[in-house]
Amino acid sequence: MNQQAKGKPGIPSRAIRVAVIGAGPSGLTTVKNLLVAGVPDIVCYEATDAIGGNWVFREDPSHSSVYQTTHIISSKRLSSFEDFPMPDGYPDFPSHRQILDYFKGYAEHFGVMPHVRLRTRLDRARRDADGRWRLTLSHDADIKEDIVDALFICTGHHSDPVMPPLAGRFDGEVLHSHGYKRAEPFRGKRVLVIGGGNSACDIAVETARVSALTAMSLRRGYHFLPKVIFGMPADVAFWRLRHLPKPFRQKLAGWLVHLAVGRPAKYGLRERDGRLLEMHPTLNSEFLDALRHGKIYPQADIARVDGRMVRFADGRADEFDVIIMATGYRISFPFLREPLSSWDSLQPPALYLRMMPADIDNLFFIGLFQPLGCIWNLADHQARIAALQITGKLARPADLGARIEREIRHPHWRYQRSVRHAIEVDFYEFRKALLAEVAKA
Repeated sequence: MNQQAKGKPGIPSRAIRVAVIGAGPSGLTTVKNLLVAGVPDIVCYEATDAIGGNWVFREDPSHSSVYQTTHIISSKRLSSFEDFPMPDGYPDFPSHRQILDYFKGYAEHFGVMPHVRLRTRLDRARRDADGRWRLTLSHDADIKEDIVDALFICTGHHSDPVMPPLAGRFDGEVLHSHGYKRAEPFRGKRVLVIGGGNSACDIAVETARVSALTAMSLRRGYHFLPKVIFGMPADVAFWRLRHLPKPFRQKLAGWLVHLAVGRPAKYGLRERDGRLLEMHPTLNSEFLDALRHGKIYPQADIARVDGRMVRFADGRADEFDVIIMATGYRISFPFLREPLSSWDSLQPPALYLRMMPADIDNLFFIGLFQPLGCIWNLADHQARIAALQITGKLARPADLGARIEREIRHPHWRYQRSVRHAIEVDFYEFRKALLAEVAKA
């Protein structure tokens, strides 16, 4: 950051202006932390007409949002901001409407809303010679510029859908889960869902209630877990194991899941490709139930398509009207210039604590990671670190490049090399690292 005061790393000699991009949960907690740290001039630009990010349900398929029936996967206990618990009356797994109300209450409680500018999209961010950021913004039909001392990117990683090409020509409808909103349009149709993540399972369960047939194409073996294990939310059960040595924790967690779920073959599924915690598990109690009741039919990877006929890698074939690709997202920031606009999708981003690039001291990415659990309460700790840095209360590490390289070489677990796992972190190990950094202030 330019014009730093002597002896106070990160703080300029004048009052600073900070821009936060995105008013989802990561953006809201970033504004809160900047306010707490005493930053005098904060603006949060949100492209849509409401705060809450993808927790704002919208019918528009071009907007990434929750589905009509979405409930959170992690429990309310471990999904609450640590300084703002969810209401006692909320269930273990609140609906998207309840979560959005919770975010609105959070923003009101911490005085975030006066700093939010809705319907304002960041089109381009470039760094001037003095180190400040020049932002080109669109508000309705108007174009304007803003110059800020620090830039916080809180746009998440669910905005640029990946749609793998199909071998052959499919004559039915093809869409990404990004555009799925509700099950009713698929009533009476034969639906094939591609993928084995949380979105794929949610969509398969929902469409199976109204479709003529719902099948699921899986290219590998996944860890499918119920949301409740032994009478408690799964994340709470794993939380109780957090103090155990990692090898024993992994072994015990795998044994508990096997005891609760059983062998994949009982559900018509292939054996899991890797060990628990080295693959991001999928939590969905209804999906496992639907498999056992014959409401969802698991299939192998797709070999090719021909008209309405889909041929699978194991030699089976069936006809479908719709293919829904729950095939994930690529990390991209089109408003930033290379090399920051994108990374190797199979590698973790070169960011210390998943937030700081080595060579730019006034750029922060908040919430750009994926734990087994909730993102936004960990993003809260990230935002606190960044806010402490730019106000001179926490020194920026001098050896960031070496730290980044060490984090990439030594992930929390031996994650599979895939797009899905490139930003994976262990909730407990990552939280511990973030709190350790905060403690240095």
